[in-house]
Order: sequence, then structure tokens, then C-alpha cells
Amino acid sequence: MEADYVIVGAGSAGCVLADRLSADGASVILLEAGPRDLHPMIHVPAGILKLLKNPLVNWNYETEPEAGSGNRAIHWPRGRVLGGSSSINGMLFVRGNPADYDNWAQMGCRGWTYDECLPHFKAMERYAPGDDAYRGKDGPLLIEDYRTILPITHRFVEAAQQAGLPFAKDLSGATPAEGVGYSQMSRNGRFRGSTAQTFLRNARSRSNFRVLTNATALRILLEGRRAIGVRIDQMGREMDVRARREVIVSSGSVNSPHLLQVSGIGPAAHLQSIGVAVAHDLPGVGSNLSDHYVARVSHRVKDARSINELSRGLLLGGEIAKWVLTGKGALTFGVSSAQAFCRSREGLASPDLQLLFSPASYDPAVFGALEREPGATVAVSIARPESRGSIMARSADPLERPAIRPNYLSAPADIRVIEAGIAIARRIFSQPAFNRHSAGEIVPGPDVRTPDEILDYVRRFGTTIYHPVGTCRMGEDPMAVVDSRLRVRGMSGLRVIDASIMPQVTTGNTNAPTIMIAEKGASMIREDARAA
Repeated sequence: MEADYVIVGAGSAGCVLADRLSADGASVILLEAGPRDLHPMIHVPAGILKLLKNPLVNWNYETEPEAGSGNRAIHWPRGRVLGGSSSINGMLFVRGNPADYDNWAQMGCRGWTYDECLPHFKAMERYAPGDDAYRGKDGPLLIEDYRTILPITHRFVEAAQQAGLPFAKDLSGATPAEGVGYSQMSRNGRFRGSTAQTFLRNARSRSNFRVLTNATALRILLEGRRAIGVRIDQMGREMDVRARREVIVSSGSVNSPHLLQVSGIGPAAHLQSIGVAVAHDLPGVGSNLSDHYVARVSHRVKDARSINELSRGLLLGGEIAKWVLTGKGALTFGVSSAQAFCRSREGLASPDLQLLFSPASYDPAVFGALEREPGATVAVSIARPESRGSIMARSADPLERPAIRPNYLSAPADIRVIEAGIAIARRIFSQPAFNRHSAGEIVPGPDVRTPDEILDYVRRFGTTIYHPVGTCRMGEDPMAVVDSRLRVRGMSGLRVIDASIMPQVTTGNTNAPTIMIAEKGASMIREDARAA
């Protein structure tokens, strides 16, 4: 079996690449370790809570216990299904701040300024209300504002403005990731807008495209320093899938570096220590891991409705009927109905905090379960973390899971930022617009006040919002894994195109930036093919 391009991973990036490359007439084989996206909860926006630990569609990774996060193993959901993590995420559409991409360019990533990325952001999306200068109008991915907004969300947006944050009509528009505004979602009508249901749907009708599900990549096939294909295991049967032009690894920030390493591409000393023959000594593979670490501030709510009550009993039945009949109501909700981007201190050129508001609160004893009493939560995210970790293969066995060491809060600056963020969240909750609906802070609680108490809370109860990036970093320096055209340095016929190539995590959710990377990467591949 062979094609011009073999893409490993049918996630947020892989589905985009499959569509864009096959549209030009090139033959494409897309490999996905998981099944087709048939699970019904994938397509209901509010179904996310049923997916975050579901082994049918989720890799369910866990980090190594580390002192910085209270010696806990932290759960890392990653999509193992057509659409990858875009099939199980919170559906938030956030581009990030222009400074994110300009910083990439300043770090040596040629062609990756915000102005150079903007055309690719516009090409991927269809957002009717947006300014034509900044928003796309005819791309495959439908972007919508929330169809139903609970009044308590409006009170949060008002309170944030009372606390001094400017209102942003479009957080991915002229001034992206700046101020407070309402969330946008990637949708497919009333359903989830995964890349499988948008981009991949276009590709499926083409005779030059083929997708193999339940096909786990075991290693990249090499002839010297050239990639020629991928060995896979499909339902217990091993086979080779050959690439006439290129192998494109789009397996995400966990699986992409792991696949390179078990194929002999990575830091030589580590590969030798786990019994992998070194094909190419590339020291940066698996390092530079960055992720958004968060701590929650929650309030009990009075005289207002939250998702907690709508998620059970007769009220839930009414919301199901509303969704079926009108495509509106609580089942259309993602994870955050409003967001604020702000600075932890004066003098910063761009925000370093993202505050994600949800008209809900969570049962601390049961993962993913909502409390019965009304509540509201702000997740305080370190938007531009300095802490760096790693993802490294444990052995030569491609099916053994790698060691994930995020190294959360190892940089002192990250501790200062999250402490400042908690203070800002508390200030917003105390404003008149919200305070009249507050029955008091429940997390971390009014008794947690001193820096030491706050840090202890953050270490013991903080978590991730699932935005790992950076483990196959782009750049032109010796520790970079791919160059500015996403080619694996020192190799031919091999690229990595997914969130792992980000030099730094973007200011906000990473699905939209990952799709943009795939759009831009596909353009580069087509340009290089024409020039060959």
C-alpha cells in the first residue's frame, strides 16, 4: 500500500492536511490509531464530560508525579479517534495573541509572524459576524457565538468590566486575546465541529484519499536519512504503508516525539539507553514541553441558574428537548461561555493570563461531575508559562507509553502569575454585577489568603486544560526538531505538523492554532512539491 503522502494521526492537524493535500490531486493515506467518530457523545457539545476519560476514544495519558504539582499523577486526555482531540475537546475557538506568533518569528521561525499566519486562520474558518479584514467567511470550519447564554455569564462579563478589563466584541478579531468577551465555538450546525466532520468530510469523496482507522503507527520506515513509509499495526496485523513523497507526522505533542524516538530519531544518549538504534541524533525531540496549568476559583450562586441544575432531572429532560427541537439550550454549551485575557502586572506587552468562566462548579470528589447546588467557576490559566518539561520514550517498544514530565510551576515566574490571576478572579467576583449573585467563595475558599496558602492550593489542586505543545519545536537552532518549513532537521521526506512544533504555547486554547499550523504546513508542502 502506498501513496504520495502518508499522514500519521487524524487529529486537528492530520484531517486538515488530508483535505488540503488530496484536493490538489496528490494521493493521501491517513492513519488513525483510534476508531471512527461514531460515539454519540462526540457530536453533542455538552457531551465532553462523557469523553474526558472514555477509553473508547481517549488515550487517557497520565503525567509522572512531580513535586511542582503536589506529587500527583495528572490525567491528560488526548483524542484517540477520527478528529483526534478536536473530537473530545471543549470546542472553544481562540486564535491567541498576535505577539505569540511574532515571538515565534523572533525566535527564528521564518514566515510565522501573525501577519503571515493570518491568511491561514482566515482560510480555515467561516465566521459570519466578524470583520472581513480579520475573519474568514467561506472556510470548512463553522465558528459560532454561543447559541444560549445563561444570565450569570452576562454578570461575569459586566463584573470583569467593572474590575477594569475592556470589553472585546471578538476575541479572535482585530484585538485578539485582549480584554473580556464571550466565547466562540467550532461547530457543525447544532453538533460539534471537529476536523473529522469538517475538513475530512471534504476529502472522503475523493478517489485519491484513503483513511485507515484502528491503525497504530509502530515506527517510521527509513532508508538512511530519508523517510519512506510507516509500519503500522491494524487490528493485530502488521503492514507497511509507503510514501512516494513524504511522511507527515501529525500525532500530537505526546505521540509525535514518541514515534520519532522509537524510530531512532531523537537524543542519541537517551535512545541508546532504552535500546533504540540511533538513526539520527536530534537532541530536541521530546524536550521543550509546555502546557497551560490552571487553578479554579468557584462561587456558590444564588438567585441565578447554573449548568449544575440543568444537568439532571426534569430540567435536563427539558434541555434535551430544546436541543432536539431548536438546536439551542444547555446541550450546546462548551466548557467556557466567557473569557478574559489580562496581565498579571503592569508593563507587559501582551496578556499572560487567561480566565475562563463557566456557569458551573465541579464536584471535587468525582472527576467531571457537576455539583448539585448552583455554582460558577473561573479557571485561572498561566497563558504564557515559562516552565518546560519533556516527553520521552521509556523503551524501544512502540506500544509502551512514554514518560510525561510537564514540570509544572518549576519556573518561579509561573507561580507569581497564577497567584496574580487568582487575585484578579477574586476581584471580578467581588464586583457589584456578580457579587449580588454570590453566596460565597467555595474554592479555594475564604481561608486561603496568604501566598503560602495559595501556592499550596495551586500545587495540590491545580490541573491542566489540556494544551500540551512544543515537543518537536520549530526553529533554526540545534535544539529545534523541525525547520521553519516543518521539515525534520537533517532528514528528507519527513515533516512534523501539529501542536508539537510550537516553540511556545499560544495565549489561549490551542485547537485553532493547530488547525492554522496544518493549513500553513499544507501550503508549504504544495509549494515545495511544485518547486521540486
